[in-house]
Amino acid sequence: MQQVMRWGILGAAKFARQHMGPAIHAAEGAVLAGLATSSAEKAAPFQAFAPGLTVYDSYEALLADPAIDAVYIPLPNHLHVEWALKAMEAGKHVLVEKPATLKEAEFDQLIAKRDETGVLAAEAYMIVQHPQWQRARDLVQSGALGEVKHVSGKFSFDNRADVDNIRNRPETGGGALRDIGVYVIGSTRFVMGAEPEEVTAQIVWENGVDVMTNIQARFPGFLYTAYVSTRLQPYQEMVFHGDKGVLRLTAPFNPRVFGEARLELHQSSHSGGAGQVIEERFPVADHYKLQVEAFGRSVREGVAYPCPLEFSRGTQAMMDQIFATATSV
Repeated sequence: MQQVMRWGILGAAKFARQHMGPAIHAAEGAVLAGLATSSAEKAAPFQAFAPGLTVYDSYEALLADPAIDAVYIPLPNHLHVEWALKAMEAGKHVLVEKPATLKEAEFDQLIAKRDETGVLAAEAYMIVQHPQWQRARDLVQSGALGEVKHVSGKFSFDNRADVDNIRNRPETGGGALRDIGVYVIGSTRFVMGAEPEEVTAQIVWENGVDVMTNIQARFPGFLYTAYVSTRLQPYQEMVFHGDKGVLRLTAPFNPRVFGEARLELHQSSHSGGAGQVIEERFPVADHYKLQVEAFGRSVREGVAYPCPLEFSRGTQAMMDQIFATATSV
């Protein structure tokens, strides 16, 4: 079996240029071999860090090349399903940016095509590859916090000045919930291994997109609150609160950009005082690179991929519930 996976990227997206392209180039067992774009200007930065990169003038041309093994799709949200299906039909393994779909039911098409073609297809939900999240799940599941009774999440940034950004356009599937809600929702499901029983929310709309969403949910055994916004000062945090401890992640979603990945485990003293705080730091881990390497191992070795489409479907199901039940404020 081929040991090096040759990757192609559909479109010269900024995120691909800054994060996923370099991660593919740096990952063990992977090579960034192709980029589909009709713009030589947009291709140049990719060629700068990936010498020998082949540039295709269309997405179809890249998919038709048998030299490409896997495709990364960073296109606008409303194009994810269409091009993921085309890539799988062409026999390529597929890593598609989140959210993979705009509706839970669309996962049926992706899962069916994955099973029909035998390729690996997954959503690029990279945080589950980061050691801070794997450690967080282990701590919670091992009982280090006792019985978790409340989980809270916060994630925000401000892109109001970038009016042409696809995240500010309803026709491209923009909005805060789809862009960053996947993080506060999916991370909770990953750590707790649970699905919501009841969901309510409030949404602030602006020009047809949700720019702030406040979420409340009841999960089996614990309550959940979170908010996401594309109109607030950048901030992120996740907190898991149990009857014997508190776990706080200070840069949970884009560490090394927002700040150093760090876990704080707060445990009370026997006397009932503030107790101790144990910190664990992860200064060098690159979850994008780890994601590419995990994807390659799954293909080469046949091991289960840590974030299958079925997991991502659950996050989309909760987002659908939020949109369906939310009141506008």
